[in-house]
Amino acid sequence: MTTTEEFSPTLTAAEQELLPSDTDVRHYAEHGWYLSKKLLTDDEVDALVAATDRYYAGDRDRRLPVRPPKLAYWDPSKGDVQRHNDYVHHEHDAIGAILRKPLIGAVAARLARADEIRVFQSTLIWKPPISGEPSNIVPWHFDKHYWASSSSEKMLTAFIPFHDCGEEMGTITMVDGSHRWSEIGADDTVVRHFADRDRDQLEEMLAENAAHNGAQIRKVPMVIPKGHMSFHHCRTYHGSGANVSGRPRRAISLHLQDGDNAWREYPLSDGTLAGYNHDALVRRTHDGRPDYADPEYCPVIWRHRAAQGG
Repeated sequence: MTTTEEFSPTLTAAEQELLPSDTDVRHYAEHGWYLSKKLLTDDEVDALVAATDRYYAGDRDRRLPVRPPKLAYWDPSKGDVQRHNDYVHHEHDAIGAILRKPLIGAVAARLARADEIRVFQSTLIWKPPISGEPSNIVPWHFDKHYWASSSSEKMLTAFIPFHDCGEEMGTITMVDGSHRWSEIGADDTVVRHFADRDRDQLEEMLAENAAHNGAQIRKVPMVIPKGHMSFHHCRTYHGSGANVSGRPRRAISLHLQDGDNAWREYPLSDGTLAGYNHDALVRRTHDGRPDYADPEYCPVIWRHRAAQGG
């Protein structure tokens, strides 16, 4: 794996045409989401499908040295529920190589107005075609709730389906403009993952926060053709519904951090500090803090040439 110092990505002229326009960047700033152009070729998407088939069959290039406390890690013993597997970019080289495509990082950098983009996390997702399966419904939440130990407010996520993905598949759905809302109070139980919370409580939280901001709740399903992806801000409320398409919805959520992101001390009301799974894995900085720039788990996928001194 290349080090930060060695990393010097470039885009072809054709790839540069795929970057968000100034209008797109303004749309993202206002609405909190963006639908990309075709960033992955059909061959790259098909390679992801094949690689993730091997992953589900048990193929790994390496495994995590320890199991973090809140790791999402489906295995066949859990049955035909919605599958989530974290750190696939680390455990499987063929998956990781595609997720580190510089074009994805360059798009994220444009949207976040950042000079550098690193992987923060990657989660492989399989939503089975079972309309009544409770795990298929992902209630309203935003990702920054679970990243309280991260200093940045520019973090974002690329949702990358492996096929055409529309409403019938339970596609990811954004609450338009919700990243600009202020939150009610300081109930730090929101750092608990949505899977560990009551769904009705999360629906109520969304409604209360909308009312607090004098906002209408406008839900926008992301209709994503194969090879395209959606991006959303770390404070954009989102969720997804049932998959009634008759075939699995397969995707990766690629969580991305800007180059300025770092671990921060974020005290919770119970006296503990907010944390993230990385804290059990990554190297430490000179002053003993978890290093969210550890290239082993958080590789750089884009750096603007001006930021390299070039």
